[in-house]
Amino acid sequence: MKIYTALLKHDAEPVLVRDGFAWGALFFGPAWLAVHRAWTAAAISLAACILVVVLAPPDVATILLLGVAFILGLTGADLRRWALEQRGYLLLHVLAARGWDEAWMRLLAHRPDLAERFRPEPA
Repeated sequence: MKIYTALLKHDAEPVLVRDGFAWGALFFGPAWLAVHRAWTAAAISLAACILVVVLAPPDVATILLLGVAFILGLTGADLRRWALEQRGYLLLHVLAARGWDEAWMRLLAHRPDLAERFRPEPA
């Protein structure tokens, strides 16, 4: 089972964020954060990477960059949630599910009003 947090902003569709290690943040770092609109965290992590490359000797820089990447992997979901909260989203539910679809269905089971507000339109 995976743990998801559901965040909601007034008149916006809920966002599900999966807890756990963020592999995308490990491999893509600031770009992954930027894709998820965590602009402040992306800018700070990019600045940290640039400072490491500019100020540290090459061998030490490699180790430090690997450390920064690992820390981003550990905290990627938390940084994404923090960025959503800065944009006005509020924590709605914590859900345990096997996948994203099941988490979405559990959210709708807990909050049927969301199913009415965000019902997909027929094609």
